[in-house]
Amino acid sequence: MELRERPAARSLEEAAALLGIAPASIVKTLVVKRADDTYLFALIPGDRAISWPKLRAVVGVNKLQLPDPQRALQATGYERGTIVPIGSTTDWPVFADEAIVGQRIAMGAGAHGYSLFVDADELIAAYGATVADISQPLAGE
Repeated sequence: MELRERPAARSLEEAAALLGIAPASIVKTLVVKRADDTYLFALIPGDRAISWPKLRAVVGVNKLQLPDPQRALQATGYERGTIVPIGSTTDWPVFADEAIVGQRIAMGAGAHGYSLFVDADELIAAYGATVADISQPLAGE
């Protein structure tokens, strides 16, 4: 793992430019709420969006949603934009999009102005993540 400080970014695209990498190399960590008030992490490439139907099918539930910022903070210990499974206050299950397999990725590092670089395969192995097709192209692409 490599922790890299960077100027604050207003978007994923801006963060990618600051780091000198493609948006696809930044992985968004989304904390997702289940109907029973438990959570999971979804790791999605920066150039793609979460596919709710695909994720629901893999998780085996009918309802998933993004929690409001306060619930996301309570569930992970991190503010939105900094969420990462590493060091989360609770070890929620991790679901990784298959597109990140075999990649060196950048992701949130738990604080604004920092990025964490990690080998996706090592992260997947360390968290026993479920790897599946859980993303779709961004709207308009």
